[in-house]
Amino acid sequence: MISCNVNNCSHNSTGTCYANSINIGGKNVSKSENTCCGSFLDKSSYSNLTNSCSDNSVCNTIICNVGTCRYNRGKACTANGIQVNGQNVNLYNETNCSTFKLK
Repeated sequence: MISCNVNNCSHNSTGTCYANSINIGGKNVSKSENTCCGSFLDKSSYSNLTNSCSDNSVCNTIICNVGTCRYNRGKACTANGIQVNGQNVNLYNETNCSTFKLK
């Protein structure tokens, strides 16, 4: 499960992500603050996309492009769940994956 504190993301419903899949970026970072959720969509522009899952379930597909994260296995996240954070976000690169752990 993906917990989300990015209140203005259109995929966030009561702190849970309902995107079809998310893409975590930050190629060779060493801190969680340098990761980002590339799937962020601002609710003010995309309010009708809260649930883009085909079966109305929570998001469980995490594509990870953070090569330095211990949970990345072939661009798939192996963590049991992740936490996406960001306050007053306008762009996807203002978000971060606080579950990131350096290898």
